[in-house]
Amino acid sequence: MKVVRTPDQIEGTNGVVLTLGNFDGIHLGHQKILKTLKERAEKTGLPSVVYTFEPHPRKVVSPEKGPPLIITQEEKIALIEEFGIDYLLLARFTKEFAATHPREFVEDVLAKRLRVREVWVGHDYSFGRGREGSVEYLKEMAERLGFRVGVIPAFKKEGVIVSSSLIRRLVKEGDVKRAATFLGRPFSLTGKVVKGEDRGTELGFPTANIEVREELLPKEGVYAGLSTIEGRRYQSVVNVGKAPTFDRKKTIVETHILDFSGIIYGKDIRVTFVDRIRDEKKFPTVEELTEQIKKDITMARRLLG
Repeated sequence: MKVVRTPDQIEGTNGVVLTLGNFDGIHLGHQKILKTLKERAEKTGLPSVVYTFEPHPRKVVSPEKGPPLIITQEEKIALIEEFGIDYLLLARFTKEFAATHPREFVEDVLAKRLRVREVWVGHDYSFGRGREGSVEYLKEMAERLGFRVGVIPAFKKEGVIVSSSLIRRLVKEGDVKRAATFLGRPFSLTGKVVKGEDRGTELGFPTANIEVREELLPKEGVYAGLSTIEGRRYQSVVNVGKAPTFDRKKTIVETHILDFSGIIYGKDIRVTFVDRIRDEKKFPTVEELTEQIKKDITMARRLLG
């Protein structure tokens, strides 16, 4: 897959099959769109293009309402590539671009510069200035300009419409297990292992403190999870919170990696959240906290099998 920044970088084609959207999370609904795009590209013999933006448009139009992103840009690129897409058009979203009239976007960008033959979008897709462009408007323009528009119906799982906002809500509530149902994989965070206060080591349960890249954090609490370092995966107890027993002010993510010993400062790590164990709690004594951690480890082993 080739990552490009402008439509003009997609050269030497007789047209493309394209989809547009934010694709934050690459959840099951997004996956349905990407699979359809790939199928249509193969059937027509045309390149497949995913047209998305950075930053998230809402962060530009209404910064105070900009959602915390489920995955990083790097993760989004890697996940889209897994679907065998030919081009990822990662366009810069600016206030100037936000003011583009839907007609201008369709005529100049889609029809003229990208030479689209087919455009595939989700049922609730909107675009252009003030999100004035609807799916119906896109269909009308397509009929006039000579390309096809395909609409992917809302994707439902367990009777619920899958969306990025649903997944954000579940993660914020700490329901990582249910979030995984709609993502199609467990929710995870990535980052670097940094030096912490060594509280865990003092208690006999050393933890890796993580400088997290993602914006979305699960609800504060203790989780059963997996830590991946240099391609190897380990069962873990993950804590998101402020360590109230020690009156820490800042929320951090730290993972106690089971059956592991080694120095991993500065290394990249992925922490996958499998299930929630309990809320964060302030303990009267360090001894009681230590006993609870032992119980957390037992529970994590049981949940992780």
